[in-house]
Amino acid sequence: MYHAVTTEASKSVGLTISTENLEAQFRYLHENGYTSLHFSNLQQLKSPADFPKKAVIITFDDVYVNQLELAYPLLQQYGLKACFYIPFQYVGGVDAWNTGTENIMSVAQLKSMDKATIELGLHSFAHKKYDQLSEAAIEEDFEKCKQFIVENQLNVSNVLAYPYGKFPRKNPEQKAFFETLHKHKVAFGLRIGNRVNRYPFKNKYEVQRLDIKGEDSLKKFASKLKRGKSFF
Repeated sequence: MYHAVTTEASKSVGLTISTENLEAQFRYLHENGYTSLHFSNLQQLKSPADFPKKAVIITFDDVYVNQLELAYPLLQQYGLKACFYIPFQYVGGVDAWNTGTENIMSVAQLKSMDKATIELGLHSFAHKKYDQLSEAAIEEDFEKCKQFIVENQLNVSNVLAYPYGKFPRKNPEQKAFFETLHKHKVAFGLRIGNRVNRYPFKNKYEVQRLDIKGEDSLKKFASKLKRGKSFF
């Protein structure tokens, strides 16, 4: 799981990663025989036995313009696929939920990327925490996402990355939330969790992602790939 990308090594910290570190990680995946997938590839598998032995799904939240300018060329250079998750309310604007300074891709920019490289997905409409929204508010959020997609003729997969990794953890709220996802034909829901997933997933609405930090060394990145959460 990635977010913003920068050319400045000194700013490679937290949710922002430098192109130097990102390229080193992509090169590691390429040189060590990892197969990058889109979630749509999973839906097309006829059997779990067809799942690649060393598989990874690369995800970027928030569709910052810097992802298009800096990460996208690196993905193409190393022959990797990735999934970009869109907070639709902010398309063509800035990250108002965060710093308000990072530009978000426009519809034209989202459409400009090669579908063989980038799979677009859902990141809610307004980038709010699902565990703090009512059932009615969650339903409204989904309807706004659908309206935006249709009006702008975007090709968006039925995969949802939860903003901040947040979703209801207790019943009956969690059961109602998962029922809403099913109603809207969401194939997979992505949290954080920092654990390595096994396929087929134990729970398709609690797919865990590895939170890659800007300051992570290549050794730590490799460890996370194999073991999940790292403590060194």
